[in-house]
Amino acid sequence: MAETTGGPMGVLTDYFRAADAASVVKVLERTDGGSPVLPRPGVFDGVEAKRLDPVLVLGELIAAIRGVPWSVDIVSETCVWPATPAPGPDGPANDDDPWATGPWVTELGTDVRDTLTAVPDAEVPAAVARWAECEELRGTEAEDIRPLAEELIQLARRAHEADERLYCWMCL
Repeated sequence: MAETTGGPMGVLTDYFRAADAASVVKVLERTDGGSPVLPRPGVFDGVEAKRLDPVLVLGELIAAIRGVPWSVDIVSETCVWPATPAPGPDGPANDDDPWATGPWVTELGTDVRDTLTAVPDAEVPAAVARWAECEELRGTEAEDIRPLAEELIQLARRAHEADERLYCWMCL
């Protein structure tokens, strides 16, 4: 299990690959929204990554690999869980609403998968060193997060080979 220091406190994240959103929803309905990665072996091939927020922290890795500054839209994602309609602009109607309590699952854009897939192995250490410099990972050594980056890269490569998508499961 990989651990990071970035991302919202108390939010757990797991990354996994699946053929499509419908298969993800079907599994989550069966497991009441539980992580499709745990317990090991999980339903889907994945990586347990504590507090690795897809937009901020994973986004910083994507930016580091691409050699560009981070931006809020660097990781595109589409929510696939909860399967109920999203709340309006005022937010969830009550504290028990699954949109308030989670878990949440997002499908990441194929450009995220393809960026992770395409990084040459020889360039991973430099990309991880740049990633370790981001504010969300302050105090983290590149050597400590390199195994996580390598796991995510390998997951993306397996997803690409199988023509699958990457997903992020998040829970408070």
